[in-house]
Amino acid sequence: MTADLLAQLPLFATDQQLAAAIVGKDRASMWVKAVIPQLEKKGFPRIDPLHDGRPVPLVRKFYEGYFGITAGFAAAAPDGKENLGMWESRRRTRRSADE
Repeated sequence: MTADLLAQLPLFATDQQLAAAIVGKDRASMWVKAVIPQLEKKGFPRIDPLHDGRPVPLVRKFYEGYFGITAGFAAAAPDGKENLGMWESRRRTRRSADE
């Protein structure tokens, strides 16, 4: 059984604390410098200036979505603009042709 290192962190953790919990102490420095900027582009929680750390519950939620654990509408990207009126116009056209 693996230990949940994120659960052992304070509510707001530093990047170094998060890195050690997520990838281990040996790779933490590289992860902070190279990976966090890339993850922020994908929605990784930003540092809260009031608490001077990232909210650990949101980091956990980010990774659940990142790995597809929380499948659902929030995890799916929109496929385009909805045009619900197109169904109505097609029906009218079809009825007009049948009459």
